[in-house]
Amino acid sequence: MDITVDKKAIAQASEKLKNWGRWGADDQIGTLNNVKPQDIVKAAALIRTGKVFALGIPLDRNGPQTGLFGGRWNPIHTMLATGKLGIKHSRDKMVGRGVLLDIARFRGVDCLADGYGISNAELDDCAAAQNVTVRRGDFVILRTGQLEKCLAHGWGRYAGGDAPGVKFENCYWCQDKEIAAICSDTWGVEVRPNETTEANQPWHWVVIPAMGLTMGEMFYLRELATDCSTDRVYEFFFCGPPLVITGATGSPINPQAIK
Repeated sequence: MDITVDKKAIAQASEKLKNWGRWGADDQIGTLNNVKPQDIVKAAALIRTGKVFALGIPLDRNGPQTGLFGGRWNPIHTMLATGKLGIKHSRDKMVGRGVLLDIARFRGVDCLADGYGISNAELDDCAAAQNVTVRRGDFVILRTGQLEKCLAHGWGRYAGGDAPGVKFENCYWCQDKEIAAICSDTWGVEVRPNETTEANQPWHWVVIPAMGLTMGEMFYLRELATDCSTDRVYEFFFCGPPLVITGATGSPINPQAIK
């Protein structure tokens, strides 16, 4: 196709190729509508070796931006207290089998009470009731209902306040199960108020520096939990790769559960 590129050609191509209204007047995602559920199922079958290739570049001051196009600059990292064990090393590791443990539904409540400590035995009982087994390398996701409650009634003291969560003993459970990560819909995974006044967030003291356990916070789990309750399947493919921020100890993610 030999095209003379000028304003007329641009206008003609825009008119001929535009997808306005193709997927409805309220469409917000454009050509992503071309991906159908059956296409995702077929794509999943392409996983044969378990190799993962991270395709993002590091986000730091050594990037490609030079201030052109309206002052676009590379990210500047200002939290310089440590940089030990940076999140960039996990860029191709946040994929695997996900397991939802819906503790709130297991207890028959919309939301566990603030300060409610989830025991190891309760995690096992919930898994048994859901007919799912936690295995080595799993990404375990706990639903307490707290984030959904805050979305409905306001954040209040969600960030740093009282919350349901795992007890200190959970560090032993995570090690025994050899899980890859534990995630929750709360601000900090472990129960608040903490079980001691001698240390703030005692569970964190063990699982992060001693165990190297990856943890995820503030997951939105309503739709996933509803679907799992409907089809009684509480396992799925999980992916939640971090942004490759040089020197960062954590990163925002957009975690996905694919069933």
